[in-house]
Amino acid sequence: QVQLEESGGGLVQAGGSLRLSCTASRSIFEFNAMGWYRQAPGKQRALVAGYTNAGGTNYADSVKGRFTISRDNAKNTLHLQMNSLKPEDTAVYYCNAVRIGSDYWGQGTQVTVSS
Repeated sequence: QVQLEESGGGLVQAGGSLRLSCTASRSIFEFNAMGWYRQAPGKQRALVAGYTNAGGTNYADSVKGRFTISRDNAKNTLHLQMNSLKPEDTAVYYCNAVRIGSDYWGQGTQVTVSS
């Protein structure tokens, strides 16, 4: 079993920054892929940023140049640094990990950007 625990969400003004963290209950080396997704009210959950199983990264077009995904292997933690936040970034952000074909999700953390 895998547990993912997110932290770092909150309320911030437009133009501000937040850093999300996701700590896994297992070594992140065991995961084929890890990433951050978000879901705004009335919208589908969508990829924000992620590491592929080849070790590369990909980002949603809407966050390129503003968000940066990183990982701390020693602490089994995935981060998402979010800069220049916009009201349209408001959503619940979820950490995702894929291991042996199974998807695991954190409980989500709310990010609210005020204009």
